[in-house]
Amino acid sequence: MTHTPFRSFFLSGALTALILSSAAPAAPAPRVRISSIDQLQQPLPLPYNEKADADRAFAAAKGRAKARGKTLLVDLGGNWCGDCRVLAGIMNVPEVKAFLARHYEVVTIDVGRMDKNQQIPRRYGIEKLAGVPALLVIDPRTDRLINKDRIFALSDARHMTPQALADWLAQWV
Repeated sequence: MTHTPFRSFFLSGALTALILSSAAPAAPAPRVRISSIDQLQQPLPLPYNEKADADRAFAAAKGRAKARGKTLLVDLGGNWCGDCRVLAGIMNVPEVKAFLARHYEVVTIDVGRMDKNQQIPRRYGIEKLAGVPALLVIDPRTDRLINKDRIFALSDARHMTPQALADWLAQWV
């Protein structure tokens, strides 16, 4: 069968449309060696620097993510929050930590008791945090919020399994 230029254009255009409409597959989640948050190293981490310049930390992390071809993960929370500390504990489990290092540039932003650093989520149309931890998954090349409808999915981290938390993190890369 002979292809006319039009037919070749149509076929390549259809293939391009198919490729562009398909979501990129998520990276396989790391297999977490612990099965319960009770197995996390104690005391749980205090992941948020309450004195950090949030705008500067955010901009630096976004720049590193863009330069390294990684996704930006913004963890908004407070050291008073048990769920935030559980999430930080899971993120420190060696296999999860290695996965995050490969795929994400992570920045933690202290939001106090929802009264600090609200300018960060506002950049993405979030006027008020409904809970913490709140995670923003951002494409640093386009500055697009990827997980718009799932920002507060881990705000009940203490009632999730370590594997469920790792699976959630893996779905965005």
